[in-house]
Amino acid sequence: MCETVLEEEGIFGDVTFDEWAFYLLPLDDDIISMELPEFFRDYFLEGDHRWICTVAKALHLLYSLFGPFIKTYGIGRCAKMTYELWKEMVEDSENEIKPRQAEIGRVFFLDRDVDYVTPMCSQVVYEGLVDDVFRIKCGSVDFGSEVTSLNKSVKVLLNSQDKVFKEIRNEHFSNVFGFLSQKARRLQTQYDKRQGMDIKQMKDFVSQELKNLKQEHRLLSLHIGACESIMKKKTKQDFQELLKSEHALLEGFEIRESTNCVEEHINRQISPLESLRLMCLLSQTENGLISKDYRSLKTQYLQSYGYDHILTFANLKQIGLLTEQQPGETLTAVESTMGKLVTDKAVGKLTDAFSSLARKSHFRALSKRLNLIPRTEEEYDLKVPRDMAYVFSGAYIPLSCKIIEQVLERDSWAGMEEVSRLLNNNEFITIERSMDAGYSCNAQRVILVVFLGGCTFSEIAALRFLGKEKGFKFVFVTTAITNSFRMLESLLES
Repeated sequence: MCETVLEEEGIFGDVTFDEWAFYLLPLDDDIISMELPEFFRDYFLEGDHRWICTVAKALHLLYSLFGPFIKTYGIGRCAKMTYELWKEMVEDSENEIKPRQAEIGRVFFLDRDVDYVTPMCSQVVYEGLVDDVFRIKCGSVDFGSEVTSLNKSVKVLLNSQDKVFKEIRNEHFSNVFGFLSQKARRLQTQYDKRQGMDIKQMKDFVSQELKNLKQEHRLLSLHIGACESIMKKKTKQDFQELLKSEHALLEGFEIRESTNCVEEHINRQISPLESLRLMCLLSQTENGLISKDYRSLKTQYLQSYGYDHILTFANLKQIGLLTEQQPGETLTAVESTMGKLVTDKAVGKLTDAFSSLARKSHFRALSKRLNLIPRTEEEYDLKVPRDMAYVFSGAYIPLSCKIIEQVLERDSWAGMEEVSRLLNNNEFITIERSMDAGYSCNAQRVILVVFLGGCTFSEIAALRFLGKEKGFKFVFVTTAITNSFRMLESLLES
């Protein structure tokens, strides 16, 4: 289209064309997004592999800038395919890229369908809540009049350059108000220093400190407004009761009460996405809904929100997010039957289509194996968190983050055979053999985590905490930042 316009204007011959390979968008010091929200639906629902090449090219760009990766771990079919395609690119361009000393020690590839439970849980760290309530887009958020107390909205960049946000982004929401009030008192003390200054001191204060103080004051005011707005919205939704139900689901208690809670959400028409999220969380934690509950909840949902959602339920079932418990054929049996009827190539394609249908959530077994639910008689102190469970009020350690922690501790998948079996045995590990030039000790501490299908701010906060505890520096590369609402919206057919 561009070429046609240039030809019409008679300047086509005077223009030089070049391609801008826009693969990576740095959102912060440690977060790089590919801004491909469509990746999740395209790959995991439609079976469309077109974006895998884009991700591989993005990794190749990082490889060319920061040298070879010493060790690579991964789990998931998409992770495996992406890694293999990227390795082909490395081999093809071996003579073009100058050898560099490795600056990134390890890389971990993770498919989103390895852990659907975590994104379906309500986020309670500050950055996650801001994303759920205000929708962070490309590292910025629009705060409306309910936050700014003005007649216009204000766009704010949320990254480590914001001194206030930097200190509260990974905090549990219950600690944020206390921090902001302390910050306000400190700012007031700094302002009060002006009293009793002579002319020279006042001149220095105005030229050096006042501008920074005003900027911090403005940001502090916005974050206090955001917190108040979150409190109002979450109080209306009976947030504490909702969290209590979620925690009961994660622990496997009071399933009947939780099912009743989902029914109440549907019948009160609180929100179609919120009701769907709770149904998916119930399904994921219970290895599918029993037939009676599945049919009842589906009927109530369709009657409450409209029958055009029938296709949405088909999508959720296909992707493995909301399934019905039934004694059916296993994937192996399906493959065996198909093998008698069609060619091997066709079996491969049909296997892809059936894999999500046959995929079951084994959350309860994984939870027991990996100790995802902290067992302690003491009350969890959210002010002094002891593990990654703090990102969900001490009730649950994100499965994705726990897998990464365990594999890094072992430096392999050894001892994780049962876990990998429950996750469909798509794990892999490779070691860079051509590291004769050596690598710095710092490189060993840098870990690149590649989320295929999106990651949540809760997972980022949990791994930042782990990095602080273990002395790692995590850098996140994701196809997009996601949360429960974005994931479910991508599967809606309404």
